[in-house]
Amino acid sequence: MSRHVEVLYDPETIAERNRALAEEIVASKPEKLVVIAVLKGSFVFAADLIRQLHHAGLAPEVEFITLSSYRNATISSGHVTVLRDVETEVRGRDVLLVDDILESGRTLAFAKDLLAARGARRVMVCVLLEKPNKRAVQITADFVGFQCPDYFVVGYGMDVAHAYRQLPFIGYIPDAE
Repeated sequence: MSRHVEVLYDPETIAERNRALAEEIVASKPEKLVVIAVLKGSFVFAADLIRQLHHAGLAPEVEFITLSSYRNATISSGHVTVLRDVETEVRGRDVLLVDDILESGRTLAFAKDLLAARGARRVMVCVLLEKPNKRAVQITADFVGFQCPDYFVVGYGMDVAHAYRQLPFIGYIPDAE
């Protein structure tokens, strides 16, 4: 699978936005923060954001949850499955859910409700990309990297059928739309 990918956000633009997001998160004054990266798509973004949080003076615990509503498709199935759960106790703590994209909102709404039900003091959502016109459920991200055009995006950890995650930028495949 080696088709041409158009760049939407280059590495420098992404890095600068991650620095700004870290400052916004610090300004929210999180307590006993645990960052929970929603795998797999957010892993590159989460790693860069966590490093920026460190530079901004935070030392969060880091956890991972694997949820799926896509599998190998390019459109959400609407059903969210927990493939790997967090191991850390979230009761009484601030949680920052980090995901690559807020589109239908089903996955993040599911994760936010799950963590709130487990007693998290506050569950905040940070997404790299948001497609505001694609929402299927009521959820708003607390921190948004970029408003994204309605493309199926790849790169910077995001894939199509497990390809393109390694790209250092966020792009789209023009003939895939």
